[in-house]
Amino acid sequence: MGAFDLFAEDSPATLVLVAARVTGLLLLAPALSATIVPRLVKIAILVLTTILLQPAVLPLVNNPQLTPTTIAGEVLVGLALGLGAALIVGAAETAGDLMAVQIGLSGTAILDPMDNSQLPSLGVFTRLFAVTLLLTLGLHYGMLEALAESFVAMPPGAERDLAGGLQALVASGSTLFILGIRFAAPVIAVVLLTNVALAILSRAAPQFNLLSVSFPIQISLGLFALAAALPAMGRTLAAWPTAYRAVVARIAEGFVLLPR
Repeated sequence: MGAFDLFAEDSPATLVLVAARVTGLLLLAPALSATIVPRLVKIAILVLTTILLQPAVLPLVNNPQLTPTTIAGEVLVGLALGLGAALIVGAAETAGDLMAVQIGLSGTAILDPMDNSQLPSLGVFTRLFAVTLLLTLGLHYGMLEALAESFVAMPPGAERDLAGGLQALVASGSTLFILGIRFAAPVIAVVLLTNVALAILSRAAPQFNLLSVSFPIQISLGLFALAAALPAMGRTLAAWPTAYRAVVARIAEGFVLLPR
């Protein structure tokens, strides 16, 4: 791999296409896409990453053309790389929202420091828990590694099936809800059993006013179940490389232009 050369053959077109793919990644990548990150920092990451990747990508291209289709294709590939990680974090946030509804804390909204928006407290907690754990385990390095490998598997400017890739991006959204329900399942089960037990007890002993104590009991047991389920959630998130690569590979297959 040589040094950066702005005036090399195909260099300007390659820089634009590489920057388009990196932009797509930054639009969805956890933490990097947060509004709390200054725009100048995002631009600096974009420019620096593009310059560092250009010498390695340049030998892989063959007279790339700058057209709306090729630029849109590169952005979509970058979105796929960012979406693979965003789905994991989004699943944790979805689980928090589901648990908040079941426990009875859906009305307790707090400020999300990453996006400066009001969200349910448990959703913010599980999202920050997932982002912190994933960054500690090197998710940002994994995304950069996947970005570099994507240029070898899908060189910039090559023909792509944009419709198939876009369909794969939309279809991958089901992963968010599936993982979210798995994360929230222990808490939902505990709260459901608690409600059933309280309903049976209220029928067996109607003289007791269980309504006044059912809400604190439901919240307490729900939070206890959440604390007990966090290690299992952490172990699932710790296996992010397998899940991330599976999601990205499934989306990348949609961009492959099959021979007619």
